[in-house]
Amino acid sequence: MSVSAAADRSVCAPLPVLGRDVLVPLVTGGEAVYAALDYAASAPALQRVWDDVAAYAPYYGSVHRGAGYLSQLSTDLFENARSTVSDFLGCRTDDQVVFTRSTTDSLNLLAAALPQGTRVFVFETEHHASLLPWERRADVSVTYLNAPRTPQQAVDTLEQALAAREPYGPALVCVTGASNVTGELWPVRELAAAAHAHGARIVLDAAQLAPHHPVDLAELDVDWVAFSGHKLYAPFGAGVLAGRADWLLAAEPYLAGGGASRKVARRTDGGVDVEWHDSAARHEAGSPNVIGAYSIASACKALTEAGWDTLVTREQELIDSVRAGLAEVPEVRVLSLFGDDAPRVGVLSFVVEGWNSSHFAAALSAEYGIGVRDGLFCAHPLVRTLLGSEPQEPGECGAPEAAPGERSLNAIRVSFGAGTPDEHVERFVRAVKELVADGARWNYQVEDGRCVPARRAV
Repeated sequence: MSVSAAADRSVCAPLPVLGRDVLVPLVTGGEAVYAALDYAASAPALQRVWDDVAAYAPYYGSVHRGAGYLSQLSTDLFENARSTVSDFLGCRTDDQVVFTRSTTDSLNLLAAALPQGTRVFVFETEHHASLLPWERRADVSVTYLNAPRTPQQAVDTLEQALAAREPYGPALVCVTGASNVTGELWPVRELAAAAHAHGARIVLDAAQLAPHHPVDLAELDVDWVAFSGHKLYAPFGAGVLAGRADWLLAAEPYLAGGGASRKVARRTDGGVDVEWHDSAARHEAGSPNVIGAYSIASACKALTEAGWDTLVTREQELIDSVRAGLAEVPEVRVLSLFGDDAPRVGVLSFVVEGWNSSHFAAALSAEYGIGVRDGLFCAHPLVRTLLGSEPQEPGECGAPEAAPGERSLNAIRVSFGAGTPDEHVERFVRAVKELVADGARWNYQVEDGRCVPARRAV
């Protein structure tokens, strides 16, 4: 297919994204329209989001308490964004929506707000953003649960752990909605029911779920949800923590500073008395990222207006196409916890017999203009569990993150969504088949910790 034909087909995606017509050079000569298949790391920005932000940019002003027109306009836009996100998440009337920097920031905020003595239960399969924040609290204990091999086993494992906990005090379960490694959907509603039956609360890491499926707090019966704008087709470094207000209001502000404080007064002993806000502002100290919040709201509107039924159906077609294509290559093994038939979002990880994954990903990029991810995907325990003792071929480029004396472990991840045209997926499947059958057409080497094309061809 010619470059111009590929560019023409890029508009067939349900939601146009930036970069859909970017040309990248190929080591073998010529150019190709870049196939962005790393949505699980950062999805390209929706054209709608970019246009909305550009239209607002001339009116940008300080948020809250400004007397000028632009400040008042920006304040209204910021608070309306909060309302839009609340609707998008199906928040209950007493839930709060706090704007943060990312999913990681949201879960660290919640970790800081946990009551003293809280027991946290988290599966080893979680992304580091939801695996690591809890142990930073000396007065909070963490129980790591083994990787389940079926959704029901996940529920059973959680129930057993919660029933056995001592002492019986505040508890929190943290679980992903969709794995950032396998794309598999987790039984969130059933896990929430198990948590509540044992007097625990639950927070949903929806970083990979929210861009692909509707997330409704009330329907799922979760206490909090966290997600990132940059995975929801919205740039500018913003995220969301939404859910129950009580623990958040009882906690000290996440950051101390202006915006979080309602009143500050000097005491006669020389110190200061502070009255903190009892709203979401309590944890939003400093000048808010109004453009980040607005971009998230714009993406929420775009996804809602496009229609989830349409988006989910079309994405499933892409998933089926990728899985069918990879199934035709015996050397490819797709990674999975719950089995081949488990429902999933547009995220798949795999290894290729005879190849190191870093080498394979580099060849996809340099020879076909396809951007995927290789490594352990900030979910090291899960990927190591899935790979087990399977040998990894050193190839020309090994995994640079392997420690001395440690066997190289890494995988390849392909991910896509509402902005992915059919041609990108077709090119990816074709490229996998050609690389496995014929090998790379170029030499590769490790430079600065990455597998890159060498200066000479094969």
